[in-house]
Amino acid sequence: MSKTTIFWVVVAVLIVGGIAGSWYMKTLPGKYDALAQCLTEKGAKFYGAFWCPHCQEQKRMFGNSEKLLPYVECSNPDQKTQTQVCIDMKIESYPTWIFADGSKLTGEKQPKELAEKAGCPVE
Repeated sequence: MSKTTIFWVVVAVLIVGGIAGSWYMKTLPGKYDALAQCLTEKGAKFYGAFWCPHCQEQKRMFGNSEKLLPYVECSNPDQKTQTQVCIDMKIESYPTWIFADGSKLTGEKQPKELAEKAGCPVE
């Protein structure tokens, strides 16, 4: 094999390995799995929009536990109009958390604050 062929084989192996490693890391349990599940069980909802940087940061705070959050997408694909569920819930800013008692928190919230508000154990 030529050096060029070896080079491209090594590059391909590294790319495939990186993709596989990234996928594997996302399947691992997250630090906040129990909290995200408790928020769901307690009836909390996280309303956001896919284009919202604060919503993305809120999700990042939960790391691998993001997939367990009680997330409701409010934006239609046009990024200008809301889904009917968010109109009905009168969501005016993102992120908005609504709890079972009807209370709301807006803006990025630390997991500890969400846990205390919902009555979930803090990790």
